[in-house]
Amino acid sequence: MENKESNKEQMLNTHQRIHSLTHLSSSDVAIKVENVSKKFCKSLKRSMLYGVRDITRNAFGMSSNSHLLRKKEFWAIDDISFEVKKGETLGIIGSNGAGKTTMLKMLNGIFWPDKGKITINGKTGALISVGAGFHPMLSGRENIYLNGSILGMSRREVNKKFNKIVEFADIGDFLDTPVKFYSSGMFVRLGFAVAVYCNPDILLVDEVLAVGDLAFRLKCNRKMSAFRQKGGTVVLVAHNMNAIRNICDKVVWIDKGKIIEIGDVQRICGLFEESSMSNKEFDSEKIGRIFHYDQSVNIFKIEFLDKNNAICKSYKVGDYFKLRIYFNCKRIVNNPIFGVTIFSSQGPTISFNRSNLDGSEFSKVSGKGYVDFCIDKLPFHPSHYFCSVFISEEEFHNYLDVHEKCYKFIVAGNATNQGLMNPFPKWFLKCTESNL
Repeated sequence: MENKESNKEQMLNTHQRIHSLTHLSSSDVAIKVENVSKKFCKSLKRSMLYGVRDITRNAFGMSSNSHLLRKKEFWAIDDISFEVKKGETLGIIGSNGAGKTTMLKMLNGIFWPDKGKITINGKTGALISVGAGFHPMLSGRENIYLNGSILGMSRREVNKKFNKIVEFADIGDFLDTPVKFYSSGMFVRLGFAVAVYCNPDILLVDEVLAVGDLAFRLKCNRKMSAFRQKGGTVVLVAHNMNAIRNICDKVVWIDKGKIIEIGDVQRICGLFEESSMSNKEFDSEKIGRIFHYDQSVNIFKIEFLDKNNAICKSYKVGDYFKLRIYFNCKRIVNNPIFGVTIFSSQGPTISFNRSNLDGSEFSKVSGKGYVDFCIDKLPFHPSHYFCSVFISEEEFHNYLDVHEKCYKFIVAGNATNQGLMNPFPKWFLKCTESNL
């Protein structure tokens, strides 16, 4: 009886896997992922042992119990479900090791799910890893035919599109060179060219495009834009939140193999940035140095505040920003100058402001008080930031108290441009001549 149940379960698993490749032409859903899980083993030796056992059990019609974890195994993808409609662009985000590329490889059929079902409605083209599907000893020309065949193209189709593929890849005189001598950028050029010219209904793209040069990335973005305008479906894995915001219709945030959030692009990208920036590494970074040049004057506290004067350590692009500097002057300080320098976590100085140069000249201060440094619309790109503050007297270099890179804050979410900062410009359009 137990044997019959095992056979029945095995047949069901096989049926589900076959069904995962079935094309549902009547549906408007391009990809449907239902309660999918995938496990891996941390030990290569055990992984090979488990593989032999599973093959043996399947050969005798017994269940491999793929839904159970064995010693050293872990769920890389754990009970994930989502849908992608035809013509939609889905972004998959998450930290390194979250399971993004594993999910993409299951969508492409490289991995089978251990649990659940994946239904694909259409032909897929994939660019998952640099040089995937290429044979290192074959030339670029030969690999075009090989990769085209893997993606479901006939030799006649490849012949027809060969010149366009070569032109798009732009690998010059290296077409007949073995690809093992190619740079990573040349691999990506050729791989992407073949993938987009196999006329897929669904394009799966990993972050490998980040290794290409600027001209090639622009060309790829134009090609993907044209693909989407024709109703193509795209699944994009990326760490670049600007790319996700600009391209995707919805986003899935994966962490440790599980879905954290799914849906609105701007909201979830902002939440992901806040989460990834509020990490222990940033919190534990060494605080800077304090230099007391005048013992009668000191900065004893600073606060980051929002528009309601509430304490705030995490802002969004465009938020009201206030840095309040509390001071105690046990003597009269004449013509005080207050300064704020903001640095990105990568090192560069983002802004350097002095009160006297910003039109705020103070005649003198004494006793306890505070000065506010305010920005109506925070223009900085999402990242970690460090602050330096100081008080000088009479002239800039006559420092009284300097706190160098002693304070931290975070900017996350709602980035509306792709530079280091957003100046929040106004745009005006005027047509001087009309051809309508």
